[in-house]
Amino acid sequence: MIAELEDKEIKQVYKTSIIQQTAYWSEVKNLQGLHTRAFNFRTKQSDLYIDSKSDAYFIGDLLIVIQPIDKEHSIAYVPYGPEVEPSEENQGYFLEQLSESLRTLLPPKCIMIRYDLPWQSLWAKDESCYDLHGNWLGVPEKSIQEIRLNYSTTHWRLRKANTDILPSNTMFMDLRKDADMLFGSMKPKTRYNINLSKRKGVNVRSLGIESLEIWYDLYRQTAARNNFFLHDIHYFRIVLSARANDTSSPADVYLLVAEVEDKPLAAMFLVISANRGTYLYGASASENRNYMATYALQWRAMEMAKERGCTEYDFFGTAPNPDPSHPMYGLYRFKKGFGGEMYHRMGCWDYPLDTEKYSYYTSVEFKNQRYHLS
Repeated sequence: MIAELEDKEIKQVYKTSIIQQTAYWSEVKNLQGLHTRAFNFRTKQSDLYIDSKSDAYFIGDLLIVIQPIDKEHSIAYVPYGPEVEPSEENQGYFLEQLSESLRTLLPPKCIMIRYDLPWQSLWAKDESCYDLHGNWLGVPEKSIQEIRLNYSTTHWRLRKANTDILPSNTMFMDLRKDADMLFGSMKPKTRYNINLSKRKGVNVRSLGIESLEIWYDLYRQTAARNNFFLHDIHYFRIVLSARANDTSSPADVYLLVAEVEDKPLAAMFLVISANRGTYLYGASASENRNYMATYALQWRAMEMAKERGCTEYDFFGTAPNPDPSHPMYGLYRFKKGFGGEMYHRMGCWDYPLDTEKYSYYTSVEFKNQRYHLS
């Protein structure tokens, strides 16, 4: 199925709206001390799509992050890749063939390839996975998921990972609508809060890396309020300062801050890559929340993305449904108010290259699950 696989320079990674598959993201990971690799693959379109009878070849690529787990062993992590999404019937076999082709090109003691798949969940169009109100109920247990993805494979090795690293549930806004239509498609409360923020004098502006401390102070407050893992400021300095302008797949990063009379109330990282604007990270102050600064911030980010030619806006992570007990329920309610469409991804899938070491690693990983910023 995979007719050809070849190593290539990172700067030649194809232009894509998926920032985690860009040369920019490779630069971010390199600055964080990780090694990245890029590969081209070539396959017949008829082997990707069941309704295609074409013998023409499809050429795609993928960016891989090599993550060490000890002095000798590593994991090949594919963040939101590969981008091309085969027909459901061919997905498992495609991943199997791709993995076997990659085996000899990866470090000798790489124990697995972990695909954080951007593809739509195999159950996203299954009516039995939704309640009477159209709310997502989730996917079946792991064994059922594995049967469905592996049924077309030869070796039956694909395993659903214990944890999803990047968000598997998100919301997308269609920016092809004009501004009035976008605003009109929001929930009344969201429109009210955006207008309220204007009346209260909230202003949104783009700041440079010299203002990173403003972001980090808001981020610290958010982490304390929500009890999540606190990254060092250097992590965000890299995200904001990394550049890949001499490549095929750069990205523009903006630090946006909403403030009243020079007092920062909320901030976010907006990343623009190809036709997509992505809300990558966000934070807000614990005080003066009645100014609705986060609403002004999101609306301005959408406007900026649209001004720069984007056709979609990715809210990048939310609860899968309106379940008040979910730790991300507040994000769901906030983001849903803007009128976006839910999208359920496949999440992380593993292809073990060393079965024994993979089993040990995943048993340890299961005991130490946590959210990641990756």
